[in-house]
Amino acid sequence: MNTPQLTRRGLLLALFVLGFTIPGCAGRPNADGGPAGGDSGVKRFMFLTNGDDPFWDALGAGLAEGAKQQGLEAKGLRAVLEKNNGTAQGQIEKLRQFASQSDIAGVAISVIQAENAAIVEEMKNLAAKGVKVITVDGDVNRATFRDARPYYIGTDNIAGGRLLGAAAKKLFASRGTSSGGYVQFAGFTDNDNARARMNGFKEAAGEAYREVDRMSDEMDLSKARDNVRTALVNHPDLAGLVGIWAYNAPAIAEVTEERGVRDRLTIVTFDAQAAALEHMAGGRIDAMVVQNPFEMGVQTVRLLTALHEGDEATVKEMFPRQGESDGDLYTTGLRLIVPDADTPLEAAAFAGDGVEVMPLSTFRAWLAKHGLSSS
Repeated sequence: MNTPQLTRRGLLLALFVLGFTIPGCAGRPNADGGPAGGDSGVKRFMFLTNGDDPFWDALGAGLAEGAKQQGLEAKGLRAVLEKNNGTAQGQIEKLRQFASQSDIAGVAISVIQAENAAIVEEMKNLAAKGVKVITVDGDVNRATFRDARPYYIGTDNIAGGRLLGAAAKKLFASRGTSSGGYVQFAGFTDNDNARARMNGFKEAAGEAYREVDRMSDEMDLSKARDNVRTALVNHPDLAGLVGIWAYNAPAIAEVTEERGVRDRLTIVTFDAQAAALEHMAGGRIDAMVVQNPFEMGVQTVRLLTALHEGDEATVKEMFPRQGESDGDLYTTGLRLIVPDADTPLEAAAFAGDGVEVMPLSTFRAWLAKHGLSSS
C-alpha cells in the first residue's frame, strides 16, 4: 500500500527540482547584473578599467549615453563597465576571460602598465578572435606596442601635463617663489598617461622649478597619503605638490592640512573627485586639470559600434588623419578648473587649443547637469 504513495512523492520531488533547474539555463550574470548574452544573442562591448575610482563612474555614465545615441539595444548590443582590481595581472585575467566568452564583440581597455607585454599579448589574442580592441584613457607604449590596437580615445596627456605645469608656474610666481622643488604623485610611474602628464608638467614648469621625485602608490590609498608625508619629511623646502591621478588630489590636500603646511605650498592636481572639489572650495587645491571621462565613454561606444558594423565613414570622421603621425588618436579635450575667487590664473592666458577654463562653481553646474559628482 506504500508503493503508490512513494511514487507520487518521488514524482513531486522530481518536478520540484526540475522547476528550480531550468531557469538556470538562461546563463550566468554579467558584470553589471544582466544576462551574459550567449543564448540570448546579445553581444557586449566591454570597458575594462585599470582600477576602481569615481572617475570610472563618470565614464560609465558616458557609456550609457553612448549606448542610447547608437541605439545599442535595438541592435542586440550592450556596453558594460568592468572594473579591474588595480593590478596588471587582474587585467591579464580579465582579457583572457573575455577571449573565452562568445558574446564579446568589442573591448576598450585603460591599460594599467604601458609596457606590459603580457597585457599586449592578450589584447592581440582577442583581436585574432575577431574582437575589436581599442585603448581609452591609458594607452600602450606607442613606440613598441602601437600595433596592439588600431585606435586610442582619451586625453592628450602630454598636453594636459603642460597645461598643469604652466598653471603651476604662474602660481609659483604669484607666491613670489622664483625657484624650488616639487614632487609628483601617481599610481604607477610607468603608466602611459601618468608618465606623459609628469613629463609635460616638468617641461612647462621650466628649469627654475626642479622635479625632486616621482612617487608611485600602486593605487593603494593609504600609501598615497603616506607618500605625501614622506615627501614632506624628505624635502622640507618643497615649493609644490602635484597629484597625477584622481585620488592623489584629496590625499595631498588632507595631509598638507594635517601637517599645517598648506600656506607655503602650491598644490595642483589632475581630475576632479568629489572630495577634491570640496578641497578646492575650502582653499586646499590651487588648480585642477580635468579630463572628460563622460565624453570618453560616449566616443568609446561610437567607435566600437562603427568597428563592429564596418562603418568606415564614422571611423574616418573620428580619425581623419589616419596613416599620419598620431592619426590614430582621438582626444576629448581638457578643462582647467580654478577657484571662484582669489586666483591669478586668468582664462585668457590658458584657453584655446581644446582647453576650457572654468571656475569651480561653473564646473559643478556642468556635473550636476549630467547627474555626476566627479569627473
